[in-house]
Amino acid sequence: MKNRCTAPMWVAKAGYIVMSLVFCGAGVLFIARPELSAVVISRALGAAMILFGVIKLVGYFSKDLFRLAFQYDLSFGLLLMALGALVLARPGEVLDFLFIALGIAILTDGLFKVQIAMDSRQFGISTWWLTLLLAIITGVVGALLVFRPWDSARLLTALLGASLLAEGILNLCVAVSTVKIVAHQRPDVIEVTSFEVEDP
Repeated sequence: MKNRCTAPMWVAKAGYIVMSLVFCGAGVLFIARPELSAVVISRALGAAMILFGVIKLVGYFSKDLFRLAFQYDLSFGLLLMALGALVLARPGEVLDFLFIALGIAILTDGLFKVQIAMDSRQFGISTWWLTLLLAIITGVVGALLVFRPWDSARLLTALLGASLLAEGILNLCVAVSTVKIVAHQRPDVIEVTSFEVEDP
């Protein structure tokens, strides 16, 4: 039996790491420059969400060894692509919607990552506690972005930056600690036991 091709796994892991760094960079930028226009913010995030959605789909179908990081990425990847397309279609009109939708997405991802952290503990991954801590922080910041305790555009942009920074760090931690790629991984097979039935 041939070994599984690991190229999609490497693409997914590298893409996760790169996009996590992009989200971290965008988060720092929005925190440092909260006066950026709605159009700039929407276009940047729309393109990033579409690209990250594609990478999540690649990760889901790559079938890495542990299958922890990508287990929820089919629906989440499609959601990100749909949100990104909507934001790019109307970059100057959907900023309020973007805050709420992205906040819900980040909150949901934080909750999913809590489950991944607990699964990582069962797999014996020593950094499961770090994933859990980052997931909780990310979920809380995502919830703040949804409920928006203040109306100042500058503060909301800074909060968006904090959410993206937390999400980027969380995804970076998950990609590095839970995506295991081995060269000799076998394809999935279903073992079937055959029985002989004697004629009466």
